[in-house]
Amino acid sequence: MADANASKQLEHVTDTLTQLKEMHHYAKNNVERLTAIWLLFDGELSKLKQTDRIDDLMNRQGQLHDALESAIAALEEVRQTLRPPDEPAG
Repeated sequence: MADANASKQLEHVTDTLTQLKEMHHYAKNNVERLTAIWLLFDGELSKLKQTDRIDDLMNRQGQLHDALESAIAALEEVRQTLRPPDEPAG
């Protein structure tokens, strides 16, 4: 029974890691795309006094990206403790 529970926990952690890694990928792409757009329109947005809004969004998106990296690293460690000794890492 303990093996089944550990296996189920490992499966849940692995599924969560998969989702977090996907979110991390999209967060990175969003930061890169927003930065590219920002560089194109910085002058016009500055004239319209809208730069603070975009700066805030870029900072928040960057914080999300960093938080996802941290959560992924922590769950990778948890997954290692749940993995049976004879199972290869992957």
